[in-house]
Amino acid sequence: MSFIFSRHATDGLARTGVLETPRGQIRTPAFMPVGTAATVKAMSVDQVKSTGADIVLGNTYHLMLRPGGERLARLGGLHHFMGWDKPILTDSGGFQVWSLAGLRKMSEAGVDFRSHIDGSKHMLTPERSIELQADLIGSDIIMQLDECTTFGSSHEEALVSLELSARWGERSKQAFGGTRPNQALFGIVQGSVFPDLRARSAAALKSIGFDGYAIGGLAVGEGHELMCQTLDVTVPELPEEKPRYLMGVGKPIDLLEAVARGVDMFDCVLPTRAGRHGQAWTWDGPINIKNARFAEDKDPIDPTSSCPASSQWSKAYLHHLFKAEEILGQTLLSWHNVGFYQDLMAYLRAAIAAGEFKTARAALRERWGFGMAEATV
Repeated sequence: MSFIFSRHATDGLARTGVLETPRGQIRTPAFMPVGTAATVKAMSVDQVKSTGADIVLGNTYHLMLRPGGERLARLGGLHHFMGWDKPILTDSGGFQVWSLAGLRKMSEAGVDFRSHIDGSKHMLTPERSIELQADLIGSDIIMQLDECTTFGSSHEEALVSLELSARWGERSKQAFGGTRPNQALFGIVQGSVFPDLRARSAAALKSIGFDGYAIGGLAVGEGHELMCQTLDVTVPELPEEKPRYLMGVGKPIDLLEAVARGVDMFDCVLPTRAGRHGQAWTWDGPINIKNARFAEDKDPIDPTSSCPASSQWSKAYLHHLFKAEEILGQTLLSWHNVGFYQDLMAYLRAAIAAGEFKTARAALRERWGFGMAEATV
C-alpha cells in the first residue's frame, strides 16, 4: 500500500519518520523546495537533487495559467515536463487566489478570478482544483482547496472562513474519490490564531478523513511567537499517525520551532528568493554576500558542506558575481540555501534519532540569537 507514514523516533514532541510514496521515500522532518512554475527558481533538477531533497512543491494556480492544465497533461504531466522523478506536492491554488485581492470573488461554489498574467477569467472550485492536481498535473500529494484566513480577521470572520474551507474539504474529498493508490490527499486546518477555531477546523477535517493534515493560514503576518503559540494548540489536535505539514514556513528558526512541536513537512520560497537577492543562510545566521566585507574573503560559505555552491567558491567570487549582476551568482546562492535547508533537516532528524534534539535546539537558538527562555515548549 502506498503513502504509509511510519514514525521512527521521537524526542519530546519532535519526531522522525518516513512517508512511503510510489516515487520514493520522503524522510521527515522534510523541507520541500518550491518549484512554483515547474522549476525551483534558478536551479536545475540535478542541483535540487544533489541537495538531498526528497520532494518538491508545484503550484496549481501558476501551472493552470501557464502552461495550462490540459496542455501539461498532453505533455506527460509535471514530473515528465520538468524532469523530476521524485514525489511532487501541489498547492491547491487557494493561497495565490486569496492573495489576488481585487482580482477575485469568493462564493460557496469557488473562486472567480482574473489572471494576473493577461486578465483572463477563471473559476477555481474544489472539484477543478482536484482535477488539475490529480489528473492533469499528476501530483503525488494533492491539497484540498481552502480559503486562507486573513490575519487580523475577527473570530466571527475566521469561523465563517474555516467552515467554508471545511465544506470545500468535503467536496475535495468527494472529487478525489475513495482510494487512489498512487496519490494522497491532504486537508488544511484553518482558524487564524484562535485556539477554539483551530480545534474546530481540525475536528471537521478528521471527520472527513485525509491522508495527511496541513496547517494553513500562518506566515501571513502574525509573527514568529504567535505562529508558535498557534502551533502549540493546533498540532495536538492532529492525528499522530498522519503526516503534519506546515504550509509556507519559513525561516530556519521557524522550522526548528515547528519541528519541536511535532510538525513533519515544510515548504517556503525563502531559500531561493533570498539567494536571488544575495542572502545566504548559514549555521550562524544569514549573511548578505553583497556587503563590502566579502570583497576579498577567500573562504567559501561553508567548507564542510557537501554542496558545491557552499564549499567550492569563495565568498569574494560570489560577491563579485552579484556586483557584476551575473546570473550565476543567483544560481549558486539559491543552490547553497536549498542545500543548507536540507542539511538542517538532516541534522534535526539525526538529533531526534539520537535523543539529542533538546541540546541541538538550544545550540541553534543560541547561534541564531534566540534564548531558550523564549521557547514555549
